[in-house]
Amino acid sequence: MINSQIPVNRSIVYVISDSVGETAELVVKAAISQFDEDKTMIQRIPYVGDIGTVDEVIALAKENHGMIAFTVVLPEVKTHLVEQAKLHNIPSHDILSPMVAMMEKKLQCPPKNESGLIHMLDEDYFKKVEAIEFAVKYDDGRDPRGILRADVVLVGVSRTSKTPLSQYLAHKRLKVANVPLVPEVEPPEELFSINSDKVIGLTISPVKLNGIRTERLKALGLKEEANYAKIQRIEDELVYSAGVMKRIGCEVIDVSTKAVEETANLIFQIVQRKEKE
Repeated sequence: MINSQIPVNRSIVYVISDSVGETAELVVKAAISQFDEDKTMIQRIPYVGDIGTVDEVIALAKENHGMIAFTVVLPEVKTHLVEQAKLHNIPSHDILSPMVAMMEKKLQCPPKNESGLIHMLDEDYFKKVEAIEFAVKYDDGRDPRGILRADVVLVGVSRTSKTPLSQYLAHKRLKVANVPLVPEVEPPEELFSINSDKVIGLTISPVKLNGIRTERLKALGLKEEANYAKIQRIEDELVYSAGVMKRIGCEVIDVSTKAVEETANLIFQIVQRKEKE
């Protein structure tokens, strides 16, 4: 419903868009700020996809001596709007087209002429942020409830790259929880109640893990002789984790010779494959 009541002594700018119209409104507000803002008001008309609505706005703009600013990419609607505004001597400004035309010339390819694409990008961005926040919240098994909400659950012994993998996959919009497997700690029961297709086990060679853990101890200023980095302890942990993964029935990836990016891409491919099965 378009408001036709305009306060006395105020000009109005009708902001028309075939999407939400936020972009056009922000530009108009920036322009208005250069003048006496009390003399001008804005009315946004979003999701305009037909010439009937355009005609209604044109009639109001003519009646109220208003102006029109628009970000309309649908060719037939934009053409009709431009023609009618010119016919009725209504000041109008196409906010989007000059920029699109410049880019079309520079990139040597035609625009998509699809409305709402910027909000599709925004939605994609927020999905990524949500996935990153999820990975942080449910890192290192700190809250088993995350297992039930995750797209992917990574399990493995300490230093098998669970945390960096979770963050990397979050940038691919996957919600990832990770759970460390330690012989002295019973795995959360949620691991055995979810679909095993959602779980990825990470394993590694004892020698490789020994080197990683030894370097980790050095970085922390601790003695290399700590039980954490001993081969026997590592082998015991790996045998235990293999048993847990077998109970879950999950797919297992050996990360001994793989970079984080390589492992993450492999996990992403596994997820996509299982979604199609």
